[in-house]
Amino acid sequence: MSTLLCFGLGYSAEHFVAAYGDGFERIIGTVRGAERAAVLNAHLSGRLKALVFDGKSPTAELRHAIAEAEAALISIPQGEHGDPVLRTFAGEFLHARRLRALAYLSTVGVYGDHGGAWVDEDTPADPVTPRARNRRAAEQAWQDFGKRRGIPVAVLRLAGIYGPGRNALTQIMRGGARRIVKPGQVFTRIHVDDIAQAIDAALAQRADGIFNVVDDEPAPAGDALTFAAGLLGVPPPPEIEYEEAAASMSPMAKSFWQECRRVKNDKLKRELGVGLRYPTYREGLRALAEARLHGVASA
Repeated sequence: MSTLLCFGLGYSAEHFVAAYGDGFERIIGTVRGAERAAVLNAHLSGRLKALVFDGKSPTAELRHAIAEAEAALISIPQGEHGDPVLRTFAGEFLHARRLRALAYLSTVGVYGDHGGAWVDEDTPADPVTPRARNRRAAEQAWQDFGKRRGIPVAVLRLAGIYGPGRNALTQIMRGGARRIVKPGQVFTRIHVDDIAQAIDAALAQRADGIFNVVDDEPAPAGDALTFAAGLLGVPPPPEIEYEEAAASMSPMAKSFWQECRRVKNDKLKRELGVGLRYPTYREGLRALAEARLHGVASA
């Protein structure tokens, strides 16, 4: 596949491009603003070009990019009016004759609340929040497109993302981290490097269907903070009961604490052959701490 089109050149997509971009002759990625596009184009090689997409306005350059793409990665969040990419470019994608594989980045939030029980890809989606319901609708829209177009669409359901610059270590170093305690509550996580290799496997193998992209060990939120504090050689943040913390949470933050599930990743390993580099938060945080010691600023 010589041309990759990334709708939404955000945190996960940028890490994928950095790790696996050499597999493509040309990469086109979208950002929301002209200033950001100018910065990227000034610092990136000629093989990667950033274009502006505000979520609603088609451009000739983007229409041409869709027509030329052999692979597409969709990581733009959906809105209440549907997936912005399909809403704006449905016709272009249906007539994109070179397109051979597509991956859509979704969230494990579409499963809803399961009281801490295990779920897998065969578990019916039961989204609770409007955001999760919109995401599930976008998943279905892309799967329907794949059937109409006759191309594989891999829906990658991501857990809570962490990695360089976005992790428990940085939370503690910046101050204000809260070790919230809610008995029975666990969260699933995934390192951005493992997301990158899941995207690579899905596109390279032209995978079709739903895949959970999560690590092996759901755990309470405070466990990662305690482990990170140990790596830094500082005391962990003091514990705070959920009821007290919830009073100052945003509605979005609070919604994450209203659901609890453990998510299996067997299909990711079995069908895509992905071997996690960071099977738990411990390996991931330890690697980030080591990178920090060696002067990697983004860690």
